[in-house]
Amino acid sequence: MTQTPTAQPPARGQARAQFTVPAAHPMVSLLGSGDSLLRVIEKAFPAVDIHVRGNEVNATGEAADVALVQRLFDEMMLVLRTGQPMTEDAVERSIAMLRASRNGEGDGQETPADVLTQNILSSRGRTIRPKTLNQKRYVDAIDKHTIVFGIGPAGTGKTYLAMAKAVQALQAKQVSRIILTRPAVEAGERLGFLPGTLYDKIDPYLRPLYDALHDMLDPDSIPKLMAAGTIEVAPLAYMRGRTLNDAFIILDEAQNTSAEQMKMFLTRLGFESKIVVTGDVTQVDLPSGTKSGLRQVQDILEGLDDVHFSRLTSQDVVRHKLVGRIVDAYEKYDSENGTENGTHKGVRNKRK
Repeated sequence: MTQTPTAQPPARGQARAQFTVPAAHPMVSLLGSGDSLLRVIEKAFPAVDIHVRGNEVNATGEAADVALVQRLFDEMMLVLRTGQPMTEDAVERSIAMLRASRNGEGDGQETPADVLTQNILSSRGRTIRPKTLNQKRYVDAIDKHTIVFGIGPAGTGKTYLAMAKAVQALQAKQVSRIILTRPAVEAGERLGFLPGTLYDKIDPYLRPLYDALHDMLDPDSIPKLMAAGTIEVAPLAYMRGRTLNDAFIILDEAQNTSAEQMKMFLTRLGFESKIVVTGDVTQVDLPSGTKSGLRQVQDILEGLDDVHFSRLTSQDVVRHKLVGRIVDAYEKYDSENGTENGTHKGVRNKRK
């Protein structure tokens, strides 16, 4: 998309830009059905006057805002040229990334188009890709490092993206198996009261991992892969005493590991393997007096070569928009009241 001069100069103190959309791209792909994408842009830039005529878009307003709108349309066109449609969510996230870059947040190297067009895995008619800048950096870190920690609140895609990378690595024959594990803290409290075998008892606790697998693989192939040992889903206790070679290993809900369990797990690493550890340090379910291994490991391994910590925030939540606002509200409440998750530390100190 190019900027061309307009016939009339803008009012004093204002800038104007005109964008011409190539004929190969229908305006509806850029503006959305019923101008839905245009309305998102107008809401984000209320001081910018945007007019559309034919295949031309005119924007008038403060110079900084007009420049940002111009860059936004450029990024949207780059995405559309890859054949990927733009959505309202993608436009909102693109605006957030551009504003963060303008405000000097981050290194400014990645653009919205870089983030939104980075495909990880295509399965059953849908493509899995990062949706935010921090998610892209998390995915890139998994490619570059042997051990990666993905730490952040619920809904930021920590486990889902890690599993997509694991399936990608398996399909590319970079590893020969995938191992998915969780500390069965909650299940451990009730195992004796549940019917069936041990696997029957722990299955509900590991169900989120199975659900993600079903999104990424042919459901009919999963039992065969598990029977062959190509995919293993097991509680963390089953990792003890093993050396895991040629594997992509994911430890989920790592905030519920003790310091000893975290050390045990990390030292299972074998040759040609990769480990991704995910968790939310604000959601610890360990008994009082037990320190979270995920909290402690940051102090121990931060800065160690080939180990990377990726931190995601409420801005990276990809569930309902309200989830991000809920996370922010709890953080604000805890900051103002000296609590953790709304619980006074001195009264009920469960979040170690």
